[in-house]
Amino acid sequence: MSLSIPSAPNAGLFKQGYQNYDAEDGAVLRNIDACRTIASTVQTSLGPYGRNKIVINHLQKMILTSDAATILRELDVVHPAAKLLVMASQQQEAEMGDATNMVIVLAGELLRKAEELLRLGLKTGDVVLGYERAGQEALRVLDELVVDKVEDMQDLGELSKAISTVIAAKQSGSEDFLADMVAEAVLAVLPKNPANFNVDNIRVVKIMGGSLEQSRVVKGMVFGREPEGTVKKAKKAKVGVFSCPIDISQTETKGTVLLKNAKEILEFTKGEEEQIENTIKELHDSGLRVIVAGSTVGELAMHYLNRYGILVIKILSKFELRRLCRVVGATPLARLGAPMPDEMGIVDVVETLEIGGDRVTVFRQENETTRTATLVLRGATQNHLDDIERAVDDGVNVVKAITRNPNLVPGAGATEMQLVERITAFGEKTPGLMQYAIKKYAEAFEVIPRTLAESAGLDATEVLSRLYTAHAAQKSRKGEKNWCTGVDIENEDGTGTLDAEEEGILDLLVTKQWAIKLATEAARTVLSVDQIIVARQAGGPKPPGPNPNWDED
Repeated sequence: MSLSIPSAPNAGLFKQGYQNYDAEDGAVLRNIDACRTIASTVQTSLGPYGRNKIVINHLQKMILTSDAATILRELDVVHPAAKLLVMASQQQEAEMGDATNMVIVLAGELLRKAEELLRLGLKTGDVVLGYERAGQEALRVLDELVVDKVEDMQDLGELSKAISTVIAAKQSGSEDFLADMVAEAVLAVLPKNPANFNVDNIRVVKIMGGSLEQSRVVKGMVFGREPEGTVKKAKKAKVGVFSCPIDISQTETKGTVLLKNAKEILEFTKGEEEQIENTIKELHDSGLRVIVAGSTVGELAMHYLNRYGILVIKILSKFELRRLCRVVGATPLARLGAPMPDEMGIVDVVETLEIGGDRVTVFRQENETTRTATLVLRGATQNHLDDIERAVDDGVNVVKAITRNPNLVPGAGATEMQLVERITAFGEKTPGLMQYAIKKYAEAFEVIPRTLAESAGLDATEVLSRLYTAHAAQKSRKGEKNWCTGVDIENEDGTGTLDAEEEGILDLLVTKQWAIKLATEAARTVLSVDQIIVARQAGGPKPPGPNPNWDED
């Protein structure tokens, strides 16, 4: 009797082409490996001295930045487990607009520590549970580490204090200048109740040339083009916003006109001219002196607009058009004709300025608080300007976060070192196998000060041992609130450490909380996966690529 040869398990379960990675194949360890790779990619970009990356995306556009959110957005990550980390960082970007790098680096380090535990024989469940307990403890400890808070959001100095640390991480050396600029722009648009502050009210216009010091804040909106006609200036003017073309309306059907002589030709165009002149006169009589066109402006219409002294500017982006409507208080109209009084907006000053050889148009409201403030940034290259814009964007997002929670914790890796100390102590008291996971979770925070020291060219091991000594000594004097020793990236006193509170290096508590929460969640999710089932890609065979030798006979 012949033996029946067992076929592959579950052979008939899935369609052909499925790939199945099981726990026995080391699916968890493979996932951890992929996540560590993505973490090590952005880890070198952490902190003020973080390295830049050049990413050339699928459209062949070059992006040069050290901003983790931008790097990960432009990289097309396909590994499912690594995607989980990218999603966590995108969530941090959406929620806080800052510390995206910390989420990836911390999650990557947590997974690296988990791998050590798994290789020692711990079950994934023990690690996941230990990480959950340690994560809760980390959030509890964070509240005890508050050393300062933003007392008054209407005060420029107080705002700059919180913004400068965030900007320093992207634009080291220019943080004071940029922080003051962002704070000035924020104060120009900050409503009576700061909780209603809208990030979208701060715009950025980048003009090549000059140096960063020539950047400035303009109360109002700035457009990188000049008005269409001969009128370049208006004061205390009524504004009409039209999303339709400013031209004679086209008929829907085509008609044929038979003209017999020259007189008929002259009369034919005259009727057209009269029609458009009446339309423009109607606009002028309604009190409009500024017209914003969201589409084309006809030559004939332009002639009459100049004759009646109406300023015309074309804004082809419908998003910018909406923002401008918000600034001047107008309603965009889809038909050409005199607007109703409540559909018109009012602007104090419309003027054309020359900034570094480029002519720009400024819509400015003279009153104390304006609806929109614009930062006009100057710089030598487009990539540099893009990077400054990202730093400004982070600074503005921090202001939004301050409205939720104004508390500040010490930066420069001091908070992370304190978390290492306190979570390790918490782990010592926890019974069972969970304590190994909790201690490893604590060790993972070491990655932040270590990376800061390495990127600044210091001896990371030496700096970390000094930080451990300082924090252990401070733990014995618990009554005093002096656990602010962090990494001194400029190494002014030769020790590589500094007092973060004294130096004014302060991070927002709420940003750190979200980063730790999301990193822990991402690490736990990746560890909980024990099987990956990948379906075959949809679609038939790939189409043939271009033939390089097509012109050879």
